[in-house]
Amino acid sequence: MNLTDRDRRALIILGAGLAVFFIVYLATRSSDSTKVVQPVESIEHMQKQLDAQRRAAAKLPATEEIYKKVSAELTDREKGLIIADTAAQAQARLVQILREVARNQQPSLDIRQTELGQARPFGDAYGAVQVSITMDCNTPQLVNFMAFLSAQPELIATEEIRFATAQPKTKMVPVRLTVTGIVPRKLVPEKKGATSF
Repeated sequence: MNLTDRDRRALIILGAGLAVFFIVYLATRSSDSTKVVQPVESIEHMQKQLDAQRRAAAKLPATEEIYKKVSAELTDREKGLIIADTAAQAQARLVQILREVARNQQPSLDIRQTELGQARPFGDAYGAVQVSITMDCNTPQLVNFMAFLSAQPELIATEEIRFATAQPKTKMVPVRLTVTGIVPRKLVPEKKGATSF
């Protein structure tokens, strides 16, 4: 078999390439097998972490029990929210409550004027709607009205009371009473740059 010069050069280059490949293979193989991996964390540190996880797992049932109690209490308290589709409907419900309380007084009170305020945020999770009413009553009637109002199941509170000059003959006092009711936050329109109470 006769090899041409071209075939001889190809065989020499192939032999040199195989030699370089074999040297590189041996160099990289031997360096990988002699590497010693250092532990990332010590055994004591890992033991402490395991103990901490065990303590946290042991507290989990008690934490879940507390969560259930708090959730039940929150649900019970939120039953007093004035539920409506819009803030205007919530204000209408608040006006209805005020009229029912006034009508149930002995003698019944007459609400002369009603004024609706702006819905506003109340904390991070709730909103507040406001209604102001004007009526004439004497002091015992006002005290009874306030007592009946505070006994309502809804979350409502008197925010402001203003008295005008009493009529000397009848001892009736014109009173302007502002009442706030707590509503779900979704009823309060979002305002950019506004802060909540």
